[in-house]
Amino acid sequence: MSDILIVDDEKDIRVLVADILRDEGYSTRTAGSSDECMSEITAEPPGLMILDIWLKDSAMDGIDILKAVKRDRPEIPIVIISGHGNIEIAVAAIKQGAYDFIQKPFNIDQLLVVIRRAMETSKLRRENTQLKRQGTGVDEMVGTAPSFKALKSNLDKVTRSNGRVMLTGPAGSGKELAARYIHARSDRASAPFVSVSSATIEAERMEDVLFGRERADRTIEPGLLEQANGGILYFDEIADMPIGTQTKILKVLVDQRFQRVGGNSNVEVDLRVISSTTRDLSYEISEGRFREELFHRLNVVPIAVPGLTDRREDIPELARHFIAALNESQGLPKRELSEDAEALLQTMDWPGNIRQLKNVIERVLILGPDSGEIAGDELPDPSSTSADAGTGLVTGALAALPLREARELFEREYLMTQINRFGGNISRTANFVGMERSALHRKLKSLGVVTNVKSGARVAQIADEGQSD
Repeated sequence: MSDILIVDDEKDIRVLVADILRDEGYSTRTAGSSDECMSEITAEPPGLMILDIWLKDSAMDGIDILKAVKRDRPEIPIVIISGHGNIEIAVAAIKQGAYDFIQKPFNIDQLLVVIRRAMETSKLRRENTQLKRQGTGVDEMVGTAPSFKALKSNLDKVTRSNGRVMLTGPAGSGKELAARYIHARSDRASAPFVSVSSATIEAERMEDVLFGRERADRTIEPGLLEQANGGILYFDEIADMPIGTQTKILKVLVDQRFQRVGGNSNVEVDLRVISSTTRDLSYEISEGRFREELFHRLNVVPIAVPGLTDRREDIPELARHFIAALNESQGLPKRELSEDAEALLQTMDWPGNIRQLKNVIERVLILGPDSGEIAGDELPDPSSTSADAGTGLVTGALAALPLREARELFEREYLMTQINRFGGNISRTANFVGMERSALHRKLKSLGVVTNVKSGARVAQIADEGQSD
């Protein structure tokens, strides 16, 4: 889409304009009739069209071609030329989507100015659309935890196919980032990545947003399916899609074509679909809120995205990544993490997962000093529920126990927290808590604590009866 298609029934005009544009460094094609014009567009859409209104001995005139192109290829800028120009024709052409209107005999310099502006406007629109589709770009996936390595391994495998992927995991765990990772490493990387937020689109507008609309005057408003053609369509929280729309999306997945709202012609698309959800879709199916056939179409390759609870050893690296990113994007201070801040971050609860961690780091950088290490007392206290919280040193549960039982409960919770912080690595845990590895093993056995693999990560938990032996 970098050349210019010149459509005029007068051969001398076609040749003259083509020669001038080639001298200016443009590549050109010509067509003398509507049939030739539509054939050229079908073979390869041009970067811009110069279109004559009146085409002798053609099935379509310039306005008909303009309507057809703007319906099917709205991104192509069209400059209308005519020797019979008047204000009514100019207004009609602009209303139908023409970039500009020039009357014959035209001034070459004027034509060149209009073409340069049209090409530049088209380029800026494409770049702007691409930026909107792709957000701020593909963020780096950061981590070394076993569960995270397992995730990346699975993502790398699916980049080499066109199979549909279903990403599951808690809110804020990075499911869209995983989808963008697939896109960036697939053979569709140069094509669009279009994200559909099923939860934020009003149910009554869902079909307009997805399928687009064709109005009575034949003007087109392309939907997200059309915008994603050739690339990846990502359904964020697919369970929130209305049941009626699910039926139509299922048909699109089967046929790879659809009709715009208000239209009756088929629009063919080439899409790879990636979906995500935080819900149990089997339960949603049993409750009649999700179509089972659609689930099977989307769930070709299920991939679980772990939450921060399953990759606590990655938290310091993620925090440093966010500090560097916020420094670059917002100019916030590039501070280091102190050891006590690292420890606190790794032991905090993160119901909002990676998204919550990023928000906490941003808040600390905004409210804290411009230099120096981030100290533990700058972080939100996970146990604080009021201004006076933290003045008591013993929780109600511990205070109600005799000393021996309270000490055992504290040791169990403390050691389980440290083991989970270090991803189940007993050597690192022993080194941090100041115990010999063999002594730590004996202590864990006496407290009834074992380690098991969960979601690819080794985690500590209280042993079932008989399991500690």
